[in-house]
Amino acid sequence: MNATSNPQTAAEQGRKNYRDVTTADTAVPESVRAMAERVVDQSREVYDRSKDALDASVATLERTFDAAGQGALAFNRKIIDIAQRNVNSGFDLAKSLAGAKNLSEIVELQAAYWQKLLGALTSQAEEVRALSAKVAAAAGEPFKEQVKRGVDELRKAN
Repeated sequence: MNATSNPQTAAEQGRKNYRDVTTADTAVPESVRAMAERVVDQSREVYDRSKDALDASVATLERTFDAAGQGALAFNRKIIDIAQRNVNSGFDLAKSLAGAKNLSEIVELQAAYWQKLLGALTSQAEEVRALSAKVAAAAGEPFKEQVKRGVDELRKAN
């Protein structure tokens, strides 16, 4: 049998070829090293950009949550202020009713109170609506800024 058809000879030749290619002194071609360095550099750049984008996103979320927290605090304070005004108005009515001299005066005091309260509730609803809009805008502002920065960066890249 010749060497190419003998399985044992072919296996020995394959092992020899493998050892020749995988020896410690086998030189890596310069073009392969240069390409590997470019790939590593490009990978590092992509990682750095991704890391920067992630850091920016985390900072945006922190600012958004901070704004939302401050908005919730302002909203709660507004609700408490409105409640205090309404309670004080109720006490004022009670004091006026306690000093009423007859039933006619009591009816007049209550009618005036309900008319005043209806106007106050309308005004208070507008205060809450305006504050809600302001809080929503403030909480969304960091995200809006981040999106704008991202679009600007894309324009610069292209």
